[in-house]
Amino acid sequence: MIDRRRLESGGLIAFLVLVTLGLMLVVSSFAGALLWAVLAAILFQSLFQWLLTRWPGHRNRAAAATLLIILVAVIIPTLAIAGMVVDQSAGVYAKVQSGQIDFATYFRQVHDALPDWVQRPLDRAGLGSFDRAQARIAEGFRNSFRSIAAQALSIGRNAAAFLLAFGVGLYVTYFLLRDGETLATKIRDALPLERSVADRLLGKFVAVVRATIKGSVVVGLVQGALGAITFWIVGLPAALLWGLLMALVSLLPAVGPAIVWVPVAVYLLATGAVWQGVVVIVSGVAVIGLADNILRPILVGRDTGIPDWLVLVTTLGGIEVAGLSGIVVGPVVAALFIAGWQILTEQREGRRIANPDAADAPRTDPGG
Repeated sequence: MIDRRRLESGGLIAFLVLVTLGLMLVVSSFAGALLWAVLAAILFQSLFQWLLTRWPGHRNRAAAATLLIILVAVIIPTLAIAGMVVDQSAGVYAKVQSGQIDFATYFRQVHDALPDWVQRPLDRAGLGSFDRAQARIAEGFRNSFRSIAAQALSIGRNAAAFLLAFGVGLYVTYFLLRDGETLATKIRDALPLERSVADRLLGKFVAVVRATIKGSVVVGLVQGALGAITFWIVGLPAALLWGLLMALVSLLPAVGPAIVWVPVAVYLLATGAVWQGVVVIVSGVAVIGLADNILRPILVGRDTGIPDWLVLVTTLGGIEVAGLSGIVVGPVVAALFIAGWQILTEQREGRRIANPDAADAPRTDPGG
C-alpha cells in the first residue's frame, strides 16, 4: 500500500525542485546583478543599521540613504576609473597594432642586458634564439589587449542590457538592505537543516563574504592604486591600466602584485633606467607589499579558516566559472564546503554544533 503522506511529501519536494530550477532559469540573465546586490547588502548592512539608529522606524529612508552612499562613494568612482582604463587600453592596443609598442623588442633588450651566466641557462632552455619565445609572448600581450578592446566594444554594443542589469541590481539592493533580516530568518527557517547547522552555515557565508570583499577586494584596490601611482612617477605609459592589472593579481595569495611590478623593475634596470627600477622595487617591497600585511588584519579582523592554497585555487576556478563574480563565489563555496564537513564530523562525534561566526551573521531572530 502506498503511503499517501510520503507520496505527497515527495511530490512537494519534486515540485519545489522544478520551480526552483525554473526560477533560476528565468533570472539567469540577472544572476550577476543579483549576486552583487546580495554582496552589497551584506557589506553595507552595518551602515544601514547605523542610519536606522539615527532614524528609528524609518527603514525606507535608511535604506535609500545607504543606497545613495553606495552609488556616490563606490559605483560612480568605479565607473569613472573603468572608463579611463578602457581608454588607456584602447590607446595601448592602437600603439601595439601600429608598431609603436613592440614587445618583442622590449624582451630582446632585457635578454641582451642580462649577464652571461643568466643568458646561458636561458639559451640551453630553448630561449636562446628568443625568436619563438618573443613571438609567443608578444602575441600573448596582443591577444590580451585585443580582448580588452573587444570587451569594451561589447559593453558599448550592449549598453542597454548593462544599464538594465545595473538598475535591477540597485533596486534589489534597496530591498535587501531594508528587509535583509526578515529574509535571512525566512531562508534559515525554510532550510531542511537543524537550526544550529543553518545558523552556522549562514554565519560562515556572511563572514567569508565580508572577509573576501573587505580583505581581498579593498586591499587589492589599494595595492593597485599604489602601483599605478608608482608607475606614473617613473613615467610608464598607461599607468592606470597596469595598476588595474596589479589589483586583479593581488587577489592571488602568495604571488600577488609582484607578478606585475617585478618584470617592470627588471625591464627598467635592464634598459638603463636605474633610478626608475629602484623606485619600483622599493615601492613594491616597502609600500605595496606591506599594504596587505597592514590592511588585511584591520579590515578582516580574523582568519576565515580557508587555507591560502584553497583560496588561490577556488578564486581562479570561480573566475573561470562565474567571471568577476567568481572572486567571491569561489572562496564562499570553499568555506561552506569546509564548514559542512566540519559540522558532519561534529555530529558523528556527538559534539554540540558551535557557531564561531555568529557575530558576523545577520540577526535572524529579532524578537528573541
